[in-house]
Amino acid sequence: MRYYMLNKPLGQISAVSDANRPTVMDNFPDEIRLGLSPVGRLDADTSGLLIITDDGLLNHRLTSPDFCVEKEYFFMAFGEISPEKLEELKTGTTLPGNGFHTSPARLEIIDTTTVANVEQHLPDKIHDSVMKNPKGAVTIGRMWLTQGHKHQVRLMLKSAGCHVFVLRRDSVSGVRLDPSLKPGEFRELSREELDLFSVWWLVFGG
Repeated sequence: MRYYMLNKPLGQISAVSDANRPTVMDNFPDEIRLGLSPVGRLDADTSGLLIITDDGLLNHRLTSPDFCVEKEYFFMAFGEISPEKLEELKTGTTLPGNGFHTSPARLEIIDTTTVANVEQHLPDKIHDSVMKNPKGAVTIGRMWLTQGHKHQVRLMLKSAGCHVFVLRRDSVSGVRLDPSLKPGEFRELSREELDLFSVWWLVFGG
């Protein structure tokens, strides 16, 4: 079995192949990529840690809601989160648009700043329009989830009145994104990192 961590770049979809769009597997040379597939998915507008493997059992255990695997995300979002909304996010909230009710999540607010102070992180497509209000509020934080509902982090923060413009996954089941990996780079998982998956099953997955 083969196990890799990839620092997923923005703009790629989490699929083995696609006729029209670049995929995360385009980062792997042909002699390596055969038989590999991404574990779960990150949206095209989300970067960060993605596990790539040919181990179907691990893929299932990391993505099945039955195992409640924790994933950590870093975000930047326009707007501020009130104390009431922050508590609601932590205890469980209803996602706008689809009525899905989330499980409790951990949330840490790192900073509340302004658009001007995060200008270098603004996506090109919204830079000019957003910079018309340089004093607009921006919330920077981290969120830990054990669910994987589509667009969940973005929708949870939207329910609190915030609009995410930077989203990066930093860890899965205790395995952290290697800071030395540039976007599009990958490496094999170490024995110690694979052991973290095993510990998670023993403690949480049965």
